[in-house]
Amino acid sequence: MGRKLDSTCSQCRRTGVKLFLKGDLCLSSKCTLVKRNYPPGVHGVKGRSKLTSYGEQLQEKQKAKRIYGILEKQFSKYYREASRRGGENGENLMQILEMRLDNVVYRLGFAASRPQARQMVSHGFFTIKDKKVNIPSYQVRIGEVIALSAKAKKSKLFQTIQERLTKALVPSWLGLEPSKLSAKVLDKPKAAEMENSFSVKSIIEFYSR
Repeated sequence: MGRKLDSTCSQCRRTGVKLFLKGDLCLSSKCTLVKRNYPPGVHGVKGRSKLTSYGEQLQEKQKAKRIYGILEKQFSKYYREASRRGGENGENLMQILEMRLDNVVYRLGFAASRPQARQMVSHGFFTIKDKKVNIPSYQVRIGEVIALSAKAKKSKLFQTIQERLTKALVPSWLGLEPSKLSAKVLDKPKAAEMENSFSVKSIIEFYSR
């Protein structure tokens, strides 16, 4: 399985925007992008060169991959799947990305960032229909109930999770029940509530070349 070898902060610096891969730290003055808002490398501050149309499309694709923590092979597979569905390709692609289990866990407030959500899912912290699911890329379906597992309730993170759920801003397509430590998928993601840190139109244009 492929791995990301770049440091988390280097990904933000290379992209030029905050990808919020470290949760609350990204909102503080300690954010590396605030201190060094230029691409990483041994040559110091060089600024950012003007991109061609192709370069802009590639950059938007790279942003999306880094935000959702996905490698190229899987991302291109998502594009092909979105193309096979009826309707608008961009909306289909965003729904696929948003309905990944690790992203849903993040959206519900169980985790401070998508990387943390991915780790929690991989460690068996969640169940769907009372069965443990440890695959971050699992596509949730309307009507499914996601809940903390018994293992999660015994972890050191449990108190932090409880506190975070009381402050979570949950999108309307997810129904969170903090007292039960569970949530239900009510609908497909709405366009206004999807990730908007990149241009999905540019991504579709990149793969349509």
